[in-house]
Amino acid sequence: MLDTATYTPRLRSVYKDSIRAAMKEEFNYKNDMQIPKLDKIVLNMGIGEAVKDSKKIKSAQADLSAIAGQKAVITKARNSIAGFRVREEMPLGVKVTLRGDRMYEFLDRLITIALPRVRDFRGVKGTSFDGNGNYAMGIKEHIVFPEINFDQIDEVWGMDVIICTTAKTDAEAKALLKAFNMPFNS
Repeated sequence: MLDTATYTPRLRSVYKDSIRAAMKEEFNYKNDMQIPKLDKIVLNMGIGEAVKDSKKIKSAQADLSAIAGQKAVITKARNSIAGFRVREEMPLGVKVTLRGDRMYEFLDRLITIALPRVRDFRGVKGTSFDGNGNYAMGIKEHIVFPEINFDQIDEVWGMDVIICTTAKTDAEAKALLKAFNMPFNS
């Protein structure tokens, strides 16, 4: 069992020790509070099959909770859409928001363990920024995470990973993620 009072995630200590100084020098920030940092990471799974089988949403929630290290929330439909057989308040997906130490731990596992396990991986797209310093990426198979036991899953789902930063521009956010060793292909 880790003593949480003295334990600091690896990427958080790397950020404090080297990344902050490098970012301050590269972008000529006058104040330390201007230096971009990670704000939160949001994980999202849309489970379209939940319309036909309501048990799949519980399975997806268990899988995402195992990946994130905290309980995932079931998201529900806002409107009824007859063409898709969706009713209002019907469960359609799961999501979880990570902050603090869990956020740094997840980012570390994503970069060092999960992304290299993706089939035919050639790096993540370097243009998936939203203009405000946030990065979004999709993973086609959630089984790339070591927390998922391949023999016990009933279906493979994709997931969205949104990394929110305090950076004002995409260039600052990309430099921050590159400093964390995010494998950009461009």
